[in-house]
Amino acid sequence: YARFFRALGHRIRSYRTERQLSQEDMISYGFSVRHWQMIEAGRPVTVFTLLRICEAFNLTLEQLCAGLSQHLRKRRGE
Repeated sequence: YARFFRALGHRIRSYRTERQLSQEDMISYGFSVRHWQMIEAGRPVTVFTLLRICEAFNLTLEQLCAGLSQHLRKRRGE
């Protein structure tokens, strides 16, 4: 699951930077800077937090998570 959350954090960072927002800007969406740093670092998040992120970026949960399931598959030899 760690690979999935790292990929999700990277995707969330990409959405933020595409919108030219800083981590500090995410305070206006109800996130602390430290919480946002942890999200982007790939720490596990709750569904509630995912829904808040989707709301902030005007995305559906499906759009945010599309294609990330490939990171849940086991690598060869595991």
